[in-house]
Amino acid sequence: MEAVDRTNGRVFSDRGRLYTESLCPGKRIYGERLVSVSGTEYREWDPRRSKLSAYLSAGGRSFPFGTGSRVLYLGASSGTTASHVADICPEGKVFCVEFAQRMFRELVSTCGTRPNMMPILGDATKPDGYSMFVGSADIVYQDVAQKRQADIICDNMDAFGAQYGMVAVKARSEDVTASPESIFAAAEGRIKERGFRIIDELSLEPYEKSHEMIVFGRKSL
Repeated sequence: MEAVDRTNGRVFSDRGRLYTESLCPGKRIYGERLVSVSGTEYREWDPRRSKLSAYLSAGGRSFPFGTGSRVLYLGASSGTTASHVADICPEGKVFCVEFAQRMFRELVSTCGTRPNMMPILGDATKPDGYSMFVGSADIVYQDVAQKRQADIICDNMDAFGAQYGMVAVKARSEDVTASPESIFAAAEGRIKERGFRIIDELSLEPYEKSHEMIVFGRKSL
């Protein structure tokens, strides 16, 4: 098991597969494979089940997560990717915002296995609605299927003083008639207009169709 470059020693690789060191050994979240190496348990991180894993697998160059990062995760769904983020940030906190009540019930169960995960039933377009739970964040990670994806994450970046943002832009959620390339360019342009600088942008092909990960940060970084 070898640490993946650019991930601060928090993501590992073995024979082309990615892993995170399990925060709660013996517990699976979505049926993932568990591997024990020299007494340490690792969870396989499937790039076809997680856009953040897809980003790394596709060659992503920027990974701002550290052991103590406070992460605001917008669109956490049932907590599949968020549980790996919790592994990556064992001394930090992952605030998991989900709007759909059915998925939120599953998210609550997932958070019960990770002491550094907090489930929040909320609307990502209304950060004031969960500000009392979050307080501040170092990183905002977003995976929501709706319009105005760039503005939603920028609003949350501003609300919580985050230094870094990562957004998995879904082209078909913005406009089913426009080309994905034009939608990605528009999202990047809007993030710049909001006062941030683009650090990396990368298609998530072949793992996700018509998706791009955009990593950005404050201009002062």
